[in-house]
Amino acid sequence: MSERFDAIVIGAGPAGEVAISRLSSHGLRTALVERELVGGECAYWACIPSKTLLRPPEARAEARRAPGIAEPAASWPEIARYRDYMVRGLDDSGAVRGYEERGVSVFKGEARIEAPGQVRVGARVLATERIVVATGSEPAIPPIDGLREAGYWTNREATTLSEIPRDVVVLGGGPVGIELGQMLRRYGAEVTIVQGAERLIDREDARVGELIADALRAEGVELRLCEKATGVSRDGERTTVELGSGETVSGERLIVAIGRRPRARDLGVEAIGVELGERGEIPIDSRCRVADGVWAIGDVTGVSLFTHAAKYQARIACADILGAGRDADYTAIPRVVFSDPEIAAVGLTAQEATERGIEVSTADADLMTIARTETYGVGLGGEVGIVADRGRRTAIGAWAVGPLAGEWIHQAVLAVKAEIPIDVLRDTVAQFPTFTEAYLPALEALEV
Repeated sequence: MSERFDAIVIGAGPAGEVAISRLSSHGLRTALVERELVGGECAYWACIPSKTLLRPPEARAEARRAPGIAEPAASWPEIARYRDYMVRGLDDSGAVRGYEERGVSVFKGEARIEAPGQVRVGARVLATERIVVATGSEPAIPPIDGLREAGYWTNREATTLSEIPRDVVVLGGGPVGIELGQMLRRYGAEVTIVQGAERLIDREDARVGELIADALRAEGVELRLCEKATGVSRDGERTTVELGSGETVSGERLIVAIGRRPRARDLGVEAIGVELGERGEIPIDSRCRVADGVWAIGDVTGVSLFTHAAKYQARIACADILGAGRDADYTAIPRVVFSDPEIAAVGLTAQEATERGIEVSTADADLMTIARTETYGVGLGGEVGIVADRGRRTAIGAWAVGPLAGEWIHQAVLAVKAEIPIDVLRDTVAQFPTFTEAYLPALEALEV
């Protein structure tokens, strides 16, 4: 005998939580299925603990840059306790209770779609006309000889650590590798980042990678660029990584941070006639629909692996379910790395735009050309760049590396989203003194 619901949400990460909250608030009888902790990867092992751990050494660095301010002391036990508070001690009982008090039925266990409108969770069968899949993603683990035998950390172990290792090797120079590498270096570990590409964060404009590389090297992080790991071995308390060049690097811990992949392999989507994509993602249409009565949202779709994009897709799917459907627009999803300096970007890179046949104009500006930089601290710097479509005279992309870039990137986000003409952006007045003022010299330098 099956239990029937108006909607079933599989996965209780950020996307699933937005979906279940919206659907239940509109009077639907809902069920939430989660195999681990309600709150998901972001709340317990990724966004929240990593940003919590990044902040204390960032504050110390800010104090060093402020004239006349003594560098504050850091207490790792107190920092770790606050991290534990922020991740609820890896205990989701309060979250489960909160949903149940609001009338949501919460089921813990692996979910599998057995047939259209039918989901099995252990011995229980749930029936519905609406299934929302929000199972997220998992770390991508490369097939390197000896890696599994030697052992490694992912973001989970790195963000729940109890003691700082003496030295660390990080495989991957993307957002996660940069954040974790800088975090551990600032807590005292020797850090080596191994990156297969010729620059860090190579999906962004080249200048972005150059600027963050300079910042990390200045803090003592060793960068091994254009290097691929070919083998891993463990000897006592040391892990050694063999590189394609024939050289080796070693550390007390090895962190794998080369990216993530959608988590959908064992979900049973074949029962509804769906075939997974090349990266293991669930294919969706512009309203996050997978098949009749099935929607997918968040990392599992492979569209844009960010928490804010996942929450946006949840809003799109719920609007469709509730009869107010609209198409998703991913042209202006911001991308931020919470390093120091922060990295922020939106829209297309110059290379991506050129590959699409767009006639591109680019320009950048040094943050030292505006007053806010030196009022904010000593020894700061950074740059902002704009990518414009010459023909349409609009901004189609932007990037920034500098203090609080993740906050002031949103003027560019709105410009790309709303296709605001360059002339209007040039005529817009920014508050003095703010980092947002840096957009003007870049905009004025564009040849459009």
